[in-house]
Amino acid sequence: MATSPTSTFKVSARLRTSWHRFHLDMTPMVGLAFLLLTFFLLHAGVAKPRILPLTMPVADKSDTYGIGICLLSETMTIILGDNHQLHYYHGMNNPLDPSVPTPELRTTDFSALGIRQMLLVRRSQQPEPVILIKPAPGATYKDMVDILDEMNITSQKKYALVPLGAADRQLLLANGQR
Repeated sequence: MATSPTSTFKVSARLRTSWHRFHLDMTPMVGLAFLLLTFFLLHAGVAKPRILPLTMPVADKSDTYGIGICLLSETMTIILGDNHQLHYYHGMNNPLDPSVPTPELRTTDFSALGIRQMLLVRRSQQPEPVILIKPAPGATYKDMVDILDEMNITSQKKYALVPLGAADRQLLLANGQR
């Protein structure tokens, strides 16, 4: 009779299970947290804020706007109006002086073909024009930032923020604006 191969392995009655305690080492994680914290604190201290520099001239007592003496042909006035509209005219508005003609008020917007094109044309006519920016009561902060950006984009050297006078309010009312 043939013999069949039999297994010599014995199955133990009790399976051996060993319980290992899980141990998490937090040292590398704490070190990484301190490195990240140090990096972000140093980065925040070294990073320079990106702001648009605005320098305002010192006003003379005899000077109305604080921009110095400027010629009538060099001056251009931009009035920031309601609904993101811009009103502008060339020269000064002085109704008390009969030698100064009443300016023609024009209206535009903040598009590339609006105020930017007009500023570039004015700069080609007059190399260094003096731009007077006058915010009306209905103008928004966004309008002010946008016009200062346009001054920076078109590389205007001389511009000033001046208050809206009574003569300019009358000019707006005469042209049907508020």
